[in-house]
Amino acid sequence: MSQSVVAAAVYREIFLNDRPLIDLRAPVEFAKGAFPSSNNLPLMTDDERQQVGTCYQHHGPSAALALGHQLVNGATKAARVEAWLQFYRQHPDLYLYCFRGGMRSQISQGWLREAGVDIPYIVGGYKGMRQFLLQTLEAPQLAPQMLILSGTTGSGKTDVIQQRPQEAVDLEETANHRGSSFGKELTPQPTQINFENRLAIAILKHQQRQPSCLLLEDESHLIGHCFIPTPFFNNMQAANMVVLEAPWQQRLQRLLEQYVHKMCRQFCQRDGDEAGFTAFTQYLYQSINGIRKRLGLQQAGELQALMTQALQEQQQRNNTALHLEWIALLLTRYYDPMYEYQLQQKAERILFRGDQATINQWLDERQI
Repeated sequence: MSQSVVAAAVYREIFLNDRPLIDLRAPVEFAKGAFPSSNNLPLMTDDERQQVGTCYQHHGPSAALALGHQLVNGATKAARVEAWLQFYRQHPDLYLYCFRGGMRSQISQGWLREAGVDIPYIVGGYKGMRQFLLQTLEAPQLAPQMLILSGTTGSGKTDVIQQRPQEAVDLEETANHRGSSFGKELTPQPTQINFENRLAIAILKHQQRQPSCLLLEDESHLIGHCFIPTPFFNNMQAANMVVLEAPWQQRLQRLLEQYVHKMCRQFCQRDGDEAGFTAFTQYLYQSINGIRKRLGLQQAGELQALMTQALQEQQQRNNTALHLEWIALLLTRYYDPMYEYQLQQKAERILFRGDQATINQWLDERQI
């Protein structure tokens, strides 16, 4: 069995089982991208890593290694080993990794052995695992499995996705964004690298469940600032579709809950009532501003005026009913026409249409 096949099997086992990982890279490397189960306990700080790197460039590997030992020595070395040991006591099935599974992993493993603990490091390191995950997203066998769930804004696509964890992968949850101009969450989105890593791990776990399809919500290339990798997105654009339909009033009420009640509640819980309502107001205005050019100045101004009236009514009388006016206008003038145009381009891919109950029934029957 080749080394690459063995490494891939190890990577797969790590990701499928959420094995705890010590990331030995410097904090600046970790911040750019890591894995969900990893914990950054670096061998060197950012400054130490920079000094060693500069020394390597000017004086070669032996001098750089000597400088590294000089910088991480005595009490500094002891503190870092103790941090690794504390993590090991909580997670005895852990792995170590650095960027390539080279010197930093080997040095750290050696120091831990001196402390009486033998912890494996990952051959190929972060680079090898990252490449494995990218290949997972590019795998051609994903294409025939895919089934795309489409539907107008507010039809409840996310509800169906979350009701079917066996078949579905929730792209919006992975990106921590609801996918529209009003889709921002209070917590930040992952970096692009972390989004790709999370998505690939979700796909690996989906494959392990061996369902009849890979159910995904219809998304644009961008979910907030997270970019769906092009090979994966291209497969989505070629996949068969089901279309979720919902009554107008149900859509309005769902969006009132998502855009207004939920977001206002979350902002007020985080910031307090007064500051929270101010932050909620800014969120609504910023969401409109994000699509101002596509709406046109006149329609954007009309929507913002309705929004202002609704916010005043909400603040003064705790009445949110006026929000339904700008939500309805947003749907009829912007989201619905855009959706109908896009769906016309995909008509030949549609296998089924129905409400939540009939969609779920249709999907259940495909399992038989």
